[in-house]
Amino acid sequence: MAQFNLKKFTHFCALGFGLGLAPKAPGTFGTLAAIPFIFLTMMAPLWLQLVVAIAICAIGIWFCDVASRDAGVHDHPAIVWDEVAGFYITMIGAAISWQTLLVGFILFRFFDIVKPWPITLLDKHVKGGFGIMVDDILAGIFSLICLQLVVYCGLI
Repeated sequence: MAQFNLKKFTHFCALGFGLGLAPKAPGTFGTLAAIPFIFLTMMAPLWLQLVVAIAICAIGIWFCDVASRDAGVHDHPAIVWDEVAGFYITMIGAAISWQTLLVGFILFRFFDIVKPWPITLLDKHVKGGFGIMVDDILAGIFSLICLQLVVYCGLI
């Protein structure tokens, strides 16, 4: 069984501030850990949201790599910083409302779970912290595009 130490900063963050330890659907609960970052930057210029996304992804590679190596398990379900990054990416540039958050959340979880090509290819063949992060980064990009189309078409 994988052992995580929430007193260790990298583990605490990799586990989505503990949300990844949910007994059911840890990825879904872990996705919620992105909401504070979204609210903190929702009024920021687009360039700053992109810088924050890059920072979340870059530091996430380290968090996920350390936590997975310490636990001895690649991409353990409790490691959810990748979901934090993916959902943050989904919401870049979106006018934040309960509707956009809900649709963005559903879109991201869909792409993260279904993993259409090329997400599934990368998920299977890329290892380490980058391998843990890359599928969710792509799921976030796919979700971002879909959310922007939904908003552009006036569906929400």
